[in-house]
Amino acid sequence: MEELLRERLVLSQERIDEIAKISSSEEPYRHYFNKTATFIRQLFELLEEIEEDTYQKKSLSQLQMSNKQLYEDILPENYQSSYGNPEYASGKLGVDYGQLLCFLYAQVRGMIVFAFEKRHWDFIIMAELFIQVHAAFADGTPKSDSIKEIICGDIYDYCEDVMTYRVQEMVDPTLNFATDIIMEADFETPEYLYWFGEYISDNEVEVSRFLNTFSEEQIEAMASTYTQGYKKGFENNGIDLKKKTTVNIRYCLGFERIVKVAIRQFYDMGLQPVIYRSATHSINKRQQLRIGYHGAIPNKQFDYDHRGDVALYLNEKFVSKKLRALQNGFEAYKELANGHAGPAVIEVFGEAQFEPINKDMAYTLSDDQQKMQVRYDTSASQIINRYIIGEERSFTIIAYPIPEIGDKFTKIFSETVRINTLDYKLYQTIQQNIIDILDQGSRVHIKGKAGNQTDLWVQLQEISNPKTQTIFENCVADVNIPVGEVFTSPRLAGTNGVLHVSRVYLNELAYENLKMTFVDGMITEYSCDNFENPIEGQAFIRENVLHHHETLPMGEFAIGTNTTAYVMANKYDIADKLPILIAEKMGPHFAVGDTCYSWSEDIKVYNHDGKEIIARDNEISAKRKVDVNDAYFGCHTDITIPYEELASISVEVADEELLPIIENGRFVLAGTEELNKAFTE
Repeated sequence: MEELLRERLVLSQERIDEIAKISSSEEPYRHYFNKTATFIRQLFELLEEIEEDTYQKKSLSQLQMSNKQLYEDILPENYQSSYGNPEYASGKLGVDYGQLLCFLYAQVRGMIVFAFEKRHWDFIIMAELFIQVHAAFADGTPKSDSIKEIICGDIYDYCEDVMTYRVQEMVDPTLNFATDIIMEADFETPEYLYWFGEYISDNEVEVSRFLNTFSEEQIEAMASTYTQGYKKGFENNGIDLKKKTTVNIRYCLGFERIVKVAIRQFYDMGLQPVIYRSATHSINKRQQLRIGYHGAIPNKQFDYDHRGDVALYLNEKFVSKKLRALQNGFEAYKELANGHAGPAVIEVFGEAQFEPINKDMAYTLSDDQQKMQVRYDTSASQIINRYIIGEERSFTIIAYPIPEIGDKFTKIFSETVRINTLDYKLYQTIQQNIIDILDQGSRVHIKGKAGNQTDLWVQLQEISNPKTQTIFENCVADVNIPVGEVFTSPRLAGTNGVLHVSRVYLNELAYENLKMTFVDGMITEYSCDNFENPIEGQAFIRENVLHHHETLPMGEFAIGTNTTAYVMANKYDIADKLPILIAEKMGPHFAVGDTCYSWSEDIKVYNHDGKEIIARDNEISAKRKVDVNDAYFGCHTDITIPYEELASISVEVADEELLPIIENGRFVLAGTEELNKAFTE
């Protein structure tokens, strides 16, 4: 470590020790500063253990105790009296100071990561910010505006450094903290899980132990399903994978045995792994979502309470600075960014559903800030796509259950492996029968039953040459594992009606009676029954589905064909716990936001029969040819109607004749009979 940096570290530690012993601030703030300083002092001790290589040598019980101490303050059983809880902080410290110091506390918790990764500069900056805020309380209670100025000034000053490092994390394989653990650890015992610095629950430990019961051949096969799906994505879209040098691996801890083999398989493709952690600094976070590798989530309510922390400092000046920082970061790493092939994701499912509590004391974006956030998201997408070129990248996603799903975990895991490896050629043939009928139609009618109020007409794109063109993609198990859907980008004009689903889980949040009305393909009304006050439900959807946009288009219409997955879900009563990756294959689904082809609409894509898929655009995405700012929304959320809520799907052909594809939740189109066998087996 540089001498000056070491000196700042020592001085910070000394000052933190003093504050932890006796804070000079008045009550009620003294308790906050004492408690938070005590936590930071614990992190200094952790950093020292890691630097001296003594932490990694601890026993399993010692590591478990250390991990619990790092996260216990925000665990659900302790959260009511945590300064990370905006209600508690505001109640103890007053609204203005409580919100500010709650924000600071959440930022301080990011120092856990800095300690494990030995990021001394980031560690010091955060410690010094805390010290500076404490100093403002030394001679009495300062004005809250002065505290806000200190915090916001610090964020503004270090924005470029924080953003640049995040860009480097996204594309640079030499930042190999996680990769080194994965490739070098002994998976026979779970001690290695605690070296990442993430919260570790029974799920991660039990998954790691469970995977140790599999043979090398079985692990190789699971990894191959994942990596070959990634490779097929490039092959099917005619993209040259040989031009790429890195792949981003995202997963939840516990699956290291599969990931290690996958890394070796990616090496054989000429790809080095980039494995970055989900963001810890509010500058880099996207609401409560975790993008990157992560452990267990200690408290989803804590994450949800801090999803809008950016509201503290978001203004036009900051948006401009953040966009410049993003541009400069990618320019600094443009060669690495150009070689980046896209993400390969392992999702998990089975956790207890989370229904958040909206808290008045949590920061939320104002109407003006929502517009600023939308502008930033749109501009940031353009910058990223200039460096990680959309037309030259692909992805893959696969999902596995975790033990929290219940006592039938091992059986569900085996069933999931089977679903992930279904005969894609069989599905390809069946799905082609569906596409052949859909290609003859002008629009599709979807009707719900059993309380489902869906009554929706989806307008289809027009085909000029049926011999060489198609409007639906025949999606088998490549980028989107498991197999089982045909999808298109609908024509917006003429897409009208109501989409309704009784219960759905989107982006880690549950929705009760989610309903959307479309007029010419655009959302005009929306509601859910999550809250007694319908206005709260609308705000919930606007924030977490519309992502602060006034409206969104229907970017995708699809018919899921994986009845085997559907039967498994009902057999084990886990339909409400499946990720959208699997759920979208279990009935028709509709994506709001961008199309599946966003940023790569001009690349010709073909089905296996040689026909070009021409429905890659809609009226919104086509605006990119005039002004790209009007063409994209930076989001794509799938909403599925399960078969049991589905009365019919039929396509309107010549003379307004309706040809049924599904009736009463069963496939009735000739050539699709095989799909119904799962219901009776």
